[in-house]
Amino acid sequence: MLLFHGCGGLRPHLPLYAAAAAEAGVRAFVVDSYGPRGWSQTYGRVAVCTGARFWGRERAGDVLAAVQGVAARADVDDSRLALADWSHGGWAVMDLMTMPLTRSGEAGLRDGDPATLAGVRSLFLAYPYGGFGALSRRRPWRRSPRVLAILAGRDHVTRLAEARRHYAAPCAAGSAVDLWEIPEATHSFDEPTGVPPMRHAPDLRDRAVTRLRAFLEETLT
Repeated sequence: MLLFHGCGGLRPHLPLYAAAAAEAGVRAFVVDSYGPRGWSQTYGRVAVCTGARFWGRERAGDVLAAVQGVAARADVDDSRLALADWSHGGWAVMDLMTMPLTRSGEAGLRDGDPATLAGVRSLFLAYPYGGFGALSRRRPWRRSPRVLAILAGRDHVTRLAEARRHYAAPCAAGSAVDLWEIPEATHSFDEPTGVPPMRHAPDLRDRAVTRLRAFLEETLT
């Protein structure tokens, strides 16, 4: 399983999900899109969270490159891969699902190969961004992995009604999509942000971690 953080960068909730994956017998890789670029979490909040730069279609290249690198490892079964992502990370993953990857430059990569994603069996999408600029609002998905998506009822970034519509694309592509709506949850409910209107809910976070583990056991192990 590869984990892709939100626009706030690496945060303390991600290791909890990675540990749950390990308990399920799944090797977990947390992918940092900021550190190699020399970006701090503050820079991410100012430049990326505001949409000023690094949209999902660009970060999709990080996802594809990370999958290629991880799948090539001797200790990884490249036919059983899962992608887990939060907010901006979900934007990147969902954008990638719409890309043919048949021409140089897609996802910002010179040599992106659609075969790289052949082993991706499932996606865990935690309150992914699906607003302006998200490709799957208007483009079909070209891949059909199993999907478990968390929709936060009090999400101020992507409203619940819009989030529901966003999953028409994977359904049309043949994905089995499970939508878990949490009416009382805010955006980033599982992350100790402390920034209103987001509200940390450790009990809901624990439920999400448990759901992820069960999802991995069902789709990978």
